[in-house]
Amino acid sequence: MKMVLFEIERQEREAFKDLEAEHDIAYRREALNADNAADHADAEILVTFIYSRIDQAVLDAMPQLRFIATRSTGFDHIDVEACRERGIPVSCVPTYGDHTVAEHAMALLLAIAHRIPEASERTRRGDFSNTGLTGFEIHGKVMGVIGTGAIGLHTCRLARGLGMEVLATDLKPNEEAAREIGFTYRSMEDLLAEADVISIHVPASEKTVGMIGTEQFARIKDGAVLLNTARGDVVDAGALAEALAAGKLRGAGLDVLVEEPVIRDDAETLRAVYNQEHDLQGLLAGHALLRLNNVIITPHNAFNTREAVRRILDTTLENTHAFLEGKPIHRVPGSV
Repeated sequence: MKMVLFEIERQEREAFKDLEAEHDIAYRREALNADNAADHADAEILVTFIYSRIDQAVLDAMPQLRFIATRSTGFDHIDVEACRERGIPVSCVPTYGDHTVAEHAMALLLAIAHRIPEASERTRRGDFSNTGLTGFEIHGKVMGVIGTGAIGLHTCRLARGLGMEVLATDLKPNEEAAREIGFTYRSMEDLLAEADVISIHVPASEKTVGMIGTEQFARIKDGAVLLNTARGDVVDAGALAEALAAGKLRGAGLDVLVEEPVIRDDAETLRAVYNQEHDLQGLLAGHALLRLNNVIITPHNAFNTREAVRRILDTTLENTHAFLEGKPIHRVPGSV
């Protein structure tokens, strides 16, 4: 069977070596999109990551496609409805980075609280003065967690371990976990008004796009810190930039940005602007955030630990073998 793996690094190829004996496997470092899909028209199995865009145009260019495995929990980069109409099952990695992503969120918070990037850069220049580097303690502060899935719950645990009071909000409260960990559920409005730190852990969906915007920033406590390790479009980038510039927020720690795949590549940025294929306002706001001193941005790297990557590869292999055996597992909602 013809299998193509996109966005695959050299060190990750070893995990799929056992499949090479019975299947024709091609490895590609680039992402899959409408421009290169026809080059792989004979592909029957796709293994992708989050920067590959699998839409109707891609599906039309790949008529032999029978199965898609994304090496991620999120699947908003895949048109699941179009796949369902074609009878193509889509599998994901339900869990892999509960601890990893939560740790990254807390690392962003600690870096902001203790001015670590600025202090490190100053010291590298040979300047050992600590003038202007006064930070703040997070012990005793209020952490607000939006979304209490596996990652959100572990964020609650870490925050409690650092001596923070924890509030959370979720459409489906997990009261048993709240009692065990020691946090309290509140409405979104109350959480925004009371939290000193707000950490976002919701999946990408039509309901979560732009869920933190101008109205929400107006409710947020002055001097709060916003952390986003979920998806870039959950936060209105323009409203975030304004809140930071105006001093409404003390700072922000971001592992994701709106139009992130475009921002990663200057050539793609120019093409996107001229072709109007992307949200130009979000793109420009993303660039503005990169230049603000009170923002720490990492390149969608929260998942990237040896342990989490190994779990991703293991589950992707499990998903692929299950399909080959005629029993697809870990199918995304709405998939056949």
